[in-house]
Amino acid sequence: MHAFDPLPYAIPVFIALVVAEMIWASRRAPAAYEPRDTLTSLLLGLGSTAIGLALGGMVLAAADWLYAHRLATLGWAWWTWIACFVLDDFNYYWAHRTGHRVRWFWASHVNHHSSQHYNLSTALRQTWTGFFALSFLFRIWPALIGFHPAMILTVGGINLIYQFWIHTEAIGRCPRWFEAVMNTPSHHRVHHATNPVYLDRNYAGVFIVWDRLFGSFQIERGDQRIAYGIVRQLGTFGVIWSAFHEWAALLKDLLSAPWRHKLSYAWRVPGWSHDGSRESSDVIRDRWREREGLAQQD
Repeated sequence: MHAFDPLPYAIPVFIALVVAEMIWASRRAPAAYEPRDTLTSLLLGLGSTAIGLALGGMVLAAADWLYAHRLATLGWAWWTWIACFVLDDFNYYWAHRTGHRVRWFWASHVNHHSSQHYNLSTALRQTWTGFFALSFLFRIWPALIGFHPAMILTVGGINLIYQFWIHTEAIGRCPRWFEAVMNTPSHHRVHHATNPVYLDRNYAGVFIVWDRLFGSFQIERGDQRIAYGIVRQLGTFGVIWSAFHEWAALLKDLLSAPWRHKLSYAWRVPGWSHDGSRESSDVIRDRWREREGLAQQD
């Protein structure tokens, strides 16, 4: 079986749904869309797609190499597809969590969170530097245990397609039984929020059960109006700066930091500083919880 990426085939549907949501927003939530912000999201998505087409062959080659040294051959049975999908979503959870908890990976992922609006176009705001950051290593390692690279690529594309619809405010809460297992717009709105109670929560791709299992789940609260974006907002719609600003900031810190702290700026949580002059999301959240008189929870 040849590698099949379903994502390009979904792009026309994505665009159609964005247009439909724009029509809905014009009547129900005019502030949901900002033309310059939407254009930035579309250009970031276009750039990510182009880079993926240019470099995807190398990722597939790396997966093929792992498969050539596989420990077993799992084949193409129906249960193998299900197992691969679940394992890939598990891997996505940890890749995504690491993308928020390790600055090196955050530098690649941050542009997805840089919009202060939350709509379907935000889902298209994808990284240009995932290959450079080596984020793909989180997803291709199952080839080593016997999952075919083509299967891994296919289920990964399906995973990303699923995540498109959860980037909206047009859908409120889903049935409780569904939200207990699956990622939903409500759960993912929490993930994109900058409110202290919501910071670094709900990393799931498809199955929210990973967050419930590993202590990173947070329900959307009715008393917390969500503010979107990043803790230090960009203040610009520039596409290039949106894609590379955190890499530039990381390089600046690496060059200026004392030698014994240089690597810490790359591998510690975003916002960490050796002299305590900055605040990480952990500090912001803990300070909020202390002010609210809540017990520590992590």
